[in-house]
Amino acid sequence: METIFHEKQDGSLCAQHCLNSLLQGSYFTAVDLGQLANRLDEEEREQMAEGGVDTEDYKRFLQQPSSNMDDSGYFSVQVISSALQVWGLELVPYCSTDKRAKSALENPSQMQAFICNYKDHWFTIRKIGRQWFNLNSLLTRPQLISDTYLSLFLAQLRNEGYSIFIVSGELPECTADEILSKNPIQVEASSRPKMVHGSVSNESDPDMQAALRLSLQENDCVDGQEVDSDERELQEALRLSLQANSSPEDDGDDEDTLLKKTYKHRSVS
Repeated sequence: METIFHEKQDGSLCAQHCLNSLLQGSYFTAVDLGQLANRLDEEEREQMAEGGVDTEDYKRFLQQPSSNMDDSGYFSVQVISSALQVWGLELVPYCSTDKRAKSALENPSQMQAFICNYKDHWFTIRKIGRQWFNLNSLLTRPQLISDTYLSLFLAQLRNEGYSIFIVSGELPECTADEILSKNPIQVEASSRPKMVHGSVSNESDPDMQAALRLSLQENDCVDGQEVDSDERELQEALRLSLQANSSPEDDGDDEDTLLKKTYKHRSVS
């Protein structure tokens, strides 16, 4: 874990921590993001001025605080998106009609990173080497997430009210990626991704059970979109996970054992 760059929470600078954890280095400071926010504010002011500087709308706009940053150090998604554009990266809403979003829904482990937001807190989930990590700045250290558990974790985030964005583009090279590609971290059976602003993500917890059931009730992220075979398979996996965790005989099973049972059932059916 020591090779992974992980900024700890400092004030409300979660956007800075989120970006630097994603890029795996001290690429952005609060000053850098503040400059981007000021540029966005100026662009918005110029757009409003096109309607006339004497209009009531323009005068009200000038009286409003910035929508891109505040005094606490919080920065908007527009600021984060602008910062990523410097590196040729793009944010794609997880729940959108974009074909990249559809691919992420079908197989999130094939993506490279996600940026999540809940109640003004930003954090990154990123693949380093061949493994996924929760790089939330509120955690004491990066947390390993298995490929098989990633879908369930993202489903819980959605049901807890998180906004999720796919990071599209080529991330800069980093030392941790090179090292963990050759020497992956051993998976701990008791490991579970933590949602600091929500419940701890554990299949045996009531909150996780509720999140899974809510996920099963959704046909898809996009309203009106027909459920395809991959989505049905995921829903079946979620149902089986719920059944397995509600069965007394499975109380001692760890995450990988339960999911092996799920996939075994799918291969037979």
